[in-house]
Parts: sequence; structure tokens; C-alpha cells
Amino acid sequence: MPTDSTPPGLPQGRPAADVLAELRSLRGADAPTRGGRTFAYVYDAGLDGLDELAAAAYTAYATVNGLDMTVFPSVARLENDLVGAAAALLGGGPDVQGSFTSGGTESILLAVKTARDQARSERGVTDPQLLLPSTAHAAFHKAAAYLGLEPVVVPVDPATYRADAAATAAAITSRTALVVASAPSYAHGVIDPVAEIAAAAADRGVLCHVDACIGGWILPYLRRAGRDIPPFDLSVPGVTSLSVDLHKYGYADKGASVVLYRDAGLRRHQYFAHAGWPGYPVVNPTVQGTKSAGLLAQAWAVLRHVGEDGYTDLAARVAEATDRLLAGLSKTDDVHVLGDPSAGLVAFTLHTSGVPDLSLLLHLADEMRERGWYLQPQLSFDGLPPNLHLTLTPATVGQVDALLTDLTGALSAARALPPVTVDPGLAELAAGLDPSALGPEEVAAVLAFAGLGGDAGLPARMAPVLVLLDALPGPLKERLLTEFVGSIFRI
Repeated sequence: MPTDSTPPGLPQGRPAADVLAELRSLRGADAPTRGGRTFAYVYDAGLDGLDELAAAAYTAYATVNGLDMTVFPSVARLENDLVGAAAALLGGGPDVQGSFTSGGTESILLAVKTARDQARSERGVTDPQLLLPSTAHAAFHKAAAYLGLEPVVVPVDPATYRADAAATAAAITSRTALVVASAPSYAHGVIDPVAEIAAAAADRGVLCHVDACIGGWILPYLRRAGRDIPPFDLSVPGVTSLSVDLHKYGYADKGASVVLYRDAGLRRHQYFAHAGWPGYPVVNPTVQGTKSAGLLAQAWAVLRHVGEDGYTDLAARVAEATDRLLAGLSKTDDVHVLGDPSAGLVAFTLHTSGVPDLSLLLHLADEMRERGWYLQPQLSFDGLPPNLHLTLTPATVGQVDALLTDLTGALSAARALPPVTVDPGLAELAAGLDPSALGPEEVAAVLAFAGLGGDAGLPARMAPVLVLLDALPGPLKERLLTEFVGSIFRI
């Protein structure tokens, strides 16, 4: 018997049925991922048997290590099939190559790393910049922070929410390693002027990446279904790389993504190789080394099962849901849809006396959540209004009428609630704070004031918290949210 008095890190072993029952109990606190009532984070094809197929394919490959394709050659076959399908769908010529990754963030990290290294080796750039519109996904800022690039942010057109091609072209310098466009942007669901941005980058000899993580697997099928979709992919002159997530509108399980490059020579900058140690020679095409091939296999199985006609039909269903939602929103008082949604993403704000009403908007989000719907709040930024974001999927087609009915009732209830406001003096005080100078006690006090302190978790109604966060400067907001998330992941 062990004599060590150290408390065990694990309990005594338990029957498998008990362990699974505990997991199911924990899962009960989460938002539903199926049924079409959660309008962010999940992508529900609404197809019978698809989840079971993905689970079976994952299980078949769960123990296969994707680190070494010479030991497990089927890994290369599955990845080449997926990358080839993505290249064919997204305008890739015979030279296009790519990699399977764990998600959009990894695909973006790799594209930025590739551009940084290409600029350094071929153009001698030692202090690289990443040029992107203000609506580009936060993952690009994460990549810049990880990889030592300076982000240069260009404001978007405040009327269309699309990137400003002329301003982007004017911002390109000898230090620019990569120019970014979105197809579409996550926040507002609009497609940037990819052709103009890519042409400007090409004129200066700079790489151009299209973030099609959310749109890449639906825009081509929307076009096939008869929708007018502007050119955005690798067929556009000047586009040198593109990211597309298979776990979004490809309906594979998370995480599954592909990053594509114009040719193998460019992709080579993505790879890491090391033979200067006594172990086995290491070649990592992506960030991960050891990885289960289960995610690769389930994505392969889902794409093979759904097929071209299946994805076209699913895209048409998303378009139908979007059309019906937009028609209903247009008849709802004080609702203003932002931009021209193109790919199943819709963002709307609420006006009172012609001005965006943050308090009313966030009260509406709370009221909808009480009715069993999750609409994603997005705060104001750089003159762009706060809004509620909805990601539509095929499963939402049958839910649109119920959503609109509940929206009407929720909006009436929200209007009856007292407005949430922030003391102007508090906002002025917060603007003068240096987040890096705040100590743990001061951060805890601010979090408690915001309703995010202690062990109680998130409040049932988030409007007061989000109104306060909206009033805070970006750096302070980031510090507080970092500390809050750190308090959640604490043993």
C-alpha cells in the first residue's frame, strides 16, 4: 500500500457508466448545440445521423497519431483529400497547397507566420507590420502578439462596414508583411472588397490573406444556389493565402480548418523542422506536433457524406433562414440591420430617437435568453454601434418564426425596464487608469463593481455588466476580462 501522505490528484476509479453520467450532468448547464436556438458558436446542419457519423469516424482514428505520416500513412491521404477539396472549391490552381489545422485561429497564426518569414527572407523585413481592417478577427491580433508583428488597423466604411480599399492601399509600407481581407467579417457578415485590396497588395509585392474561416465553405455554395457572391478566393489575382473552417459551414466537429497557399514554396515558410537533438528528426507542418487524427477523420467523413449537392442544399436553407429573418427584422420597430449580410451572419442594433440604444439592446439580449434564445452581444467599437449577432444555420430555418415572435415580446419587455447607465464620472475615472499599474486588489474591486466578482459566476442578467464594459477603454476592458477568465480557470 502507498505510504505517501500527499492527497491524491484523482478519486478512486469509478464505473464508466457513473463517469458518463457525471459528464451528462455537467453538460446540462451548457447552451444547446442542436435545435437552432443558439445563434453563436455552433453550426447545426440539421441532418439526421451526421453527428453519429462524425463520432464514429473520430473514434476510428482517435488513437492514431498525426505526428508521423510515415508510420500512419492514411493521415496524409485524409489530409490531402481535405486540402484538395478546399482548393478546388476556393479557386485554387494546380500549384495551390495547404494544411489541415485545429481551427481558424491556428490557420491564421500559420498564415501570419508564413508571411512574416517570407517578408524576412525574401524582402529583408525585420520589423514587420500586419495590415488589417478594424473588423478583422481578433485572431490576427493574437497572431501579431505571438509572432512579433505590429498591427496596423485601418477603419472600415461606417456605412457599409466593409474594409476601405483605398485607405488600405495607402497604408501599405515597405514593412508590410501581410494585408488582410475578410469574406465575410464575423462581426457584421459583410464581404470586404477582396479584389481591390489584393490588387493593391500585389502592386507593392506584398502577400494578401483572405480570412474565409466562416464564409469559405458556404459562399461558393450560395453562389451555386443562385446568390450573387463577389469574387473573394484564390482565383482573385493577388490573393496568396486563405483560411477556411470545416467546423463552421462544413458542419464538421470542432476543430477542423484548412489554410491554403498559392504554392508549395510559400507554404514552406509555415513548416518547422529540427534535427539538432538526439531524438527523432522533427518536421511539424503546423503548430501541433502530436495530435489525434480523429478530428481529421471526422471532417473527412462529414465532407464525403454531405457532398456537393448536399452543401448546396444546406447553403440554400441558410439563405432562406437569412431572408426570412431580415424580412421580419425590417418590420420590427427601431431595429436596424448593419451592412448587407452575405453569408448567414446578421447583426442588428436598436435605435431610440435615431440613436443606438445600448441599454435597450442588452436588455433585449437578456430577455431573449430568458425565453431560451442566445443572441450574441457585440459592444460598440471605434464609432461602430453595439449590436446583437446571429449566426444562422440550416437548423434555424424552422425556428425563424418563433424567434421573431419571441423577439417582439422580448422587445416590449425590454422597453419596460429601467435603462442601465454608467456614471459619467466613473467613465472619466476609468479612462485615466493605467491597467498595467492596477494591483490584484484593485482589479478584484473593479470586477466586483462590474458584477463579475466572487464565486457566484456570471449574473443572470448581463446588461449591467456589458453596459459598464462598453464604457471602459479597450486596454482596461482587456485587463479585467483576462482576470475574470483567470478566476474561472482556477483550481
